[in-house]
Parts: sequence; structure tokens; C-alpha cells
Amino acid sequence: MKTLKSKTIVLVHGLFVNNKTWEAWKRFFETKGYTVYAPANPSHSGNPEALRKNIDPDLTQVNFVDVVNNLIKFIDALPEKPILIGHSLGGLTVQKLMDLGKGEAGVMIDGAPPQGVIPYEWSFWKSNFPVVNPFKGNSVFMPTKTWFHYTFGNTLPRAESDKVFDEFVVPESRAIAWGTLKSYAKIDFKKAHQPLLFIAGEKDHIMPASLNERNFKAYKNADSVTDFKMFNGRSHFICGEEGWEEVATYIYNWIQN
Repeated sequence: MKTLKSKTIVLVHGLFVNNKTWEAWKRFFETKGYTVYAPANPSHSGNPEALRKNIDPDLTQVNFVDVVNNLIKFIDALPEKPILIGHSLGGLTVQKLMDLGKGEAGVMIDGAPPQGVIPYEWSFWKSNFPVVNPFKGNSVFMPTKTWFHYTFGNTLPRAESDKVFDEFVVPESRAIAWGTLKSYAKIDFKKAHQPLLFIAGEKDHIMPASLNERNFKAYKNADSVTDFKMFNGRSHFICGEEGWEEVATYIYNWIQN
């Protein structure tokens, strides 16, 4: 893979958190000489504790199309096409943005699957059914500390997982999660594309490593770069748990090669 020319990175957050989770990553890549942005999804801006106490009344109206379009508008205003790095739902968002030609390269960390990549893993459904419960409609999903420990922080002691919850977790729009099951979340796996890197955490419950690998293997264009890396012992909190620098360094080196 030729060294990427872009010196701009856009970090894309996932569900149940906001852009605050990227603060350390933003500093990491800025020290490497990149201009780094970490925009919040619509109705997700602010201090997580405050967002939990005062839920944005517009949150339930935010869907996956809104998330993607918000980033398209942001990216189109930049002076150059950026490198896109997304986690969880942010990984799927990056996949969609790359499919639309919006990035020089895309990195999906523990990414949600696009339509057509079927999740068979029990832990995926145990984690996600409370969010996409059809009886709840487009109401707000408010994570609990018990749910968060299973889905995000299963490699952490419960007390540490609870601290992470207090610092980062926000209420979420079920409509965004539902949107990943609709046709807009399709990806053209056959067409040529810019370089893509899929990263999986071995111990991830909500987006299991095997699901991430199937997503990676769905790409069929032999002339395009598509890579996969699994980090042993990592949970869905791979971007914040101990050793996150190893993951960030791996991505940096991949960008450089």
C-alpha cells in the first residue's frame, strides 16, 4: 500500500458514547503530525453526565442516515479528503462513507456489520436486543451499568467498568441502531475501493471478532487493499482499555505503509 498523502484524520464515535471517547486518540495522532477532528453525532454533543440527566428531545429522531449525512457535510468542508477511523457503529459509518468515496482510507474498529453480513453470535444478540427491541419503537435507550459491563467492559473489573460508564456513556437513539438493518446500510463489496483496515477485539461481546472477520472477508475486489487485525484479550472498549496505544500505533503504522 502506498503511503497515504492525507494529513487529516476524522474520528467517528459509535453508539452509547460521544466524541469524548476520542480525546486520547486525538492527542496521539496530533503528536504524529495529523490534523484530527472528532465530531459528535447529532444530539450527542456535550458532557456525558449532563446528557444522561437532560436528554436531548430531538435524540429519538436521529437515525443512521442522519449520522452519515452529518459527517458527509463535515468532511466536504475539509480542505482534503481525510483518513477515517471509526469504532462500533462508527466503524459501519466509516464503511458507508468509504463506499460513498469520502475517505482516503478507512479503519473500522470493532465495527457494526452492514446489511447482508449476518451476525450469528449469541453475545451479539444478547447485547443488541435490548437496543433494537421492537416493542420499544424509536424511544431513547438508556444503558445500565450491568448492560455496559457485559457489552463494553467485560475485560474490566466491574468497578472499573462502572467508572468508564460514568465518564463516557450517553443515552442513545434506537432509530440509529434500527437504521443499520435497513437498505441504506448496504455496502457494495465488489467495487474497487480505497484501503480498508478492519480491527477486532478477541473478547468483544457486542461486535464479536468473528463477525468483524466476516465483514472483512465480504470484500471481493482483488485490486483493492483490505486488511484485518485481531487484538487478543481486548473488549469492545478496545479504544480506551489498557493497551489502547498499541492499537493506535498499529493503525498509524498501517497508514504509513
